[in-house]
Amino acid sequence: MDNALDIINTGLTNIFDNILRIEAASILDQCEFKLSMTEVHTIAAIGTGDLKSMSEVARDLHITVGTLTVAINNLVKKEYVERYKSEKDRRIVRVGLTKQGKEVYYIHEKFHMDMVNALLKGLSDNDMDILTKVMSNLDNFVTQF
Repeated sequence: MDNALDIINTGLTNIFDNILRIEAASILDQCEFKLSMTEVHTIAAIGTGDLKSMSEVARDLHITVGTLTVAINNLVKKEYVERYKSEKDRRIVRVGLTKQGKEVYYIHEKFHMDMVNALLKGLSDNDMDILTKVMSNLDNFVTQF
């Protein structure tokens, strides 16, 4: 049992580190300007749907609006994000992706879909049920912090 726990622990650590490394390489190689993974994840949090308020994006990223403001300033300069002030309340700032920002968003989403498809390759329905339970357990653990 201890050997299995060691193997799982090492495997999770290696997977986490490799996902971050490969994700950065695959996404950043395709961007005109160099982006940090924090910026890529900010773009992902903004999404391609309706404009989002700075508060919504900050909440989704688990950061302060002040921290987000710095990231948004950089992304506006690099032309990945646009700001929109509310006509009704000028204090409310909404953000949306430019065409270039949407391209990064879709590259990021494709990476994640490719990763999930690779994970699921060759699994039976029973294997999928077990993996779903394992992922749910892991998600519950990491979201409690």
